[in-house]
Amino acid sequence: MSDHNHGHHHHHHVDVDDSSIWKLWVSIFLNLMITIAELVGGIISNSLALLSDAVHNLNDTMSLGITLIAKKISKRGANPSKTFGYKRAEIIGAFINLITLVIVALFLIKEGVERFFDPQPIDGYTMFWVAIVGLIGNFVTAALLWKNSKNDISMRSAFIHILSDGLSSVGVIIGGWLILEYELYIVDTILTVIIGVYILWHSYYMLRETINILMESKPADIDLDQLTEAMHTVDKVHGVHHVHVWRLDETSTLLESHVLIDKEDINEMEAIKSKLKTLLKEQFGINHSTLEFEFEPCRSPSHQVGSGHAHEEHEHDHAP
Repeated sequence: MSDHNHGHHHHHHVDVDDSSIWKLWVSIFLNLMITIAELVGGIISNSLALLSDAVHNLNDTMSLGITLIAKKISKRGANPSKTFGYKRAEIIGAFINLITLVIVALFLIKEGVERFFDPQPIDGYTMFWVAIVGLIGNFVTAALLWKNSKNDISMRSAFIHILSDGLSSVGVIIGGWLILEYELYIVDTILTVIIGVYILWHSYYMLRETINILMESKPADIDLDQLTEAMHTVDKVHGVHHVHVWRLDETSTLLESHVLIDKEDINEMEAIKSKLKTLLKEQFGINHSTLEFEFEPCRSPSHQVGSGHAHEEHEHDHAP
C-alpha cells in the first residue's frame, strides 16, 4: 500500500544567472592581461612582490576559468545518471580553486622569507606603475563579479581572489613608492609574505565551507534538536528519527527522515505530511524533503525500507 508520488518531480536545478557567464569571460581576459603585465614588470624591476602578485593573478585567471567551466556544467539538467543534476560541479570548482590558492600562498611566503636573507635592489618606478595597471584591472573585474558573488559560492571564491589581488596591488603600489623614495627594499619582502598570509587566511574559511558541502555535513545554521522538536509539534506525529540534513550546493538544503504516526491516522497522513513539509520549508529553509511514515519504530539503525511496516510513504517535494 505504498504511495510513490515521484512522477511529477524532475530535479532541474537550472537557475544559473546567464549574466555571470559573460562577466567571467571578460574577467578572464582582463586578468590574463594583468598577469602578463605584472610578470614582465616583475622580471624587469626584480620585484618579488610584483611577481607574487602576477602569480596570484595567474591563479585568479585559472580560478575564473574553472568557475566558468563549472558554471557551464552545472547548467545541465538532471538525467538518469545524475538525478540531482550537475549543481555540485560549482562546489568542486571552488574546491580546486582554493587548493591551488593555498599552494600559491605557501610558495609566496617561502620565497619572501628567502629574499629576506638575500635582499636585492629593485626598480621601484616599474614596480609602482605596473601595480597601478594591475589595480585598475582588478577593480573592473571585482565590479563585474560583485553582484553574482552574493549568493553563489563559486562566484564568491572568484570575487575573493580578485579582491585579495586588488588589495595586494595596493600594497605593491605603496611598496614601489617607498622603494622609489627611500630605497626600502625590505618592503618588497614584507609585502610578499603579507600577501601570502592574507591568501591563506581567506582560503581557510572558504575551504572549510566547501569541504562541509562535499562531505554532506549538516548546515551550520540548522540545529537538529530544534528541528526534531519542531517536527514533533505537528499534530499526530509521535516520533521522528533517522534524520539526515545536508546541502546539495550552497542554496539547496535537503532532508530525509522517518516519521512515526498511529495506524488509525492513516487517512490523515497526507495532511500530516503537508504540515511537516510546510514547517521544514518555512522554519528551516529545507526545500526538498523525503519523509518515510511508519506505524512502529525502527528495530535497528540499519533499518531497510520495506522491513516490517504496514505502510510506508515516500514523497519528494521540491521548491520551485
